[in-house]
Amino acid sequence: MSYENSIAALSPAAAEFVKKKHQLFINGEWQDAAAGGTLDVIDPASGRVFTQVAAGEQADISRAVSAARRAFDEGEWAQMSPSSRGKLLWRLGDLLEQHADELAELEALDNGKPFNDARWGDVAFSYELLRYMAGWSTKITGQTIPLSSGAPFHAYTLRTPVGVCGQIVPWNFSLMMAVWKVAPALAAGCTIVLKPAEQTPLTALRLAELVQEAGFPAGVFNVVTGNGETAGAALAEHPDVDKVAFTGSTEVGKKILAAAGGNLKKVSLELGGKSPMIVYADADIEKATAAVASGIFYNMGQTCTAGTRLYLHNDVADRVLEGLVSYARDLKMGPGLDKSTQMGPLVSAEQKQRVCDYIASGLAEGATLLTGGGSWGEAGYFVEPTILDHTRNDMRVVQEEIFGPVLCVIRFSDAEEEDVVLQANQSIYGLAASIFTRDIGRAHRVAKRLKAGTIGINTHHVVDPALPFGGFKQSGWGREMGWEAIELYTELRSVGVAL
Repeated sequence: MSYENSIAALSPAAAEFVKKKHQLFINGEWQDAAAGGTLDVIDPASGRVFTQVAAGEQADISRAVSAARRAFDEGEWAQMSPSSRGKLLWRLGDLLEQHADELAELEALDNGKPFNDARWGDVAFSYELLRYMAGWSTKITGQTIPLSSGAPFHAYTLRTPVGVCGQIVPWNFSLMMAVWKVAPALAAGCTIVLKPAEQTPLTALRLAELVQEAGFPAGVFNVVTGNGETAGAALAEHPDVDKVAFTGSTEVGKKILAAAGGNLKKVSLELGGKSPMIVYADADIEKATAAVASGIFYNMGQTCTAGTRLYLHNDVADRVLEGLVSYARDLKMGPGLDKSTQMGPLVSAEQKQRVCDYIASGLAEGATLLTGGGSWGEAGYFVEPTILDHTRNDMRVVQEEIFGPVLCVIRFSDAEEEDVVLQANQSIYGLAASIFTRDIGRAHRVAKRLKAGTIGINTHHVVDPALPFGGFKQSGWGREMGWEAIELYTELRSVGVAL
């Protein structure tokens, strides 16, 4: 599919949105950036600019934070009942579902991911998460606590919204990562300034339109597009932001943490990963192969939980790798808007170069290339699904996050079964892991030892609105989704009443 055909494939609604002027959304109004700058938005399937958005900077962040502060302290939102907040969230979920195909098209164009993945993964998860969090609006409670001293007090706790939240989201799941943060914050009664990734700003702006249509009061939800070094940094360090939530690389997460130190605002971080997948000799080979393939190649490997390290028992290595190589070679590559595409491009020229450099590094250090290994096509930022065999734990490709479709294989024997768990834990990250075995006892024993926030047994990507998500070590702070996400956006007050 050519670039022209790809753009022509957009539905009328998506095409109309792409063509409009893209401004900042502040205090319920669409506004130009104070400095008047714009950012190019590039189609990663072709490398061509297809629209522009406003380039917000510090002054725009300050306007947005002021609007969010007024809405939190003084406005209709501050007095709104939990039930009414929940109804607004549910309405927003309904609107996302009504416009699901359009949102998926925008995500496929903006990010490059296959339309079907965007529609039935990103967008569907987003509207279901909004509905799930809508239910929490009326269930945020404190406790009545009998004092251990026996003092004559009636004592209780109040759980209240943390305040103005700065939310900075990445480019790999642009809409879904925004909703992961927006939904619990709104359920708790917070107000928001959202800064989407500069590479993929469109669905955040479309989300703002739907927030407006749902009927949220002005100032509750604001979107400032712009570069991370300007708008993102200004949001993280702003003294009137009570909490900052960030999803992205560990390197940038550390900068966010430093910037947030000025007023010691609350911080939650969902950062990098280098997730191990362990396939034992007794695994169901067909199911394990399919799960491993999805674990590494879904979303072009641009997934924080991607199973990039495969620890593979020698007895089944040839069979599993034969299946994985076949799977990788059969993947249909192309633009995300082509409904038959199974693997799209990486998000940018920079990311493509980064991944290709890592592949070259692995080969230089002695890895064996089984398939892939280079770029694909004449245009855009495509990298072939790649499998590197005979890698070692001390290689850069095994220790550093690649964020692309590159699987590193480390083989082990019966004598090394104990050591393989130690190797799996030898990482600065701890976001996800998976175990493939028919031995239920082994599965539970290993699950208890793996240092990861989410562990799959005979599956890899384990995500649900009710299931807390987050990481150990340098994979982040805090947990998103489930009740734990509500905790991120609330504070506790202890109250004692003398009797």
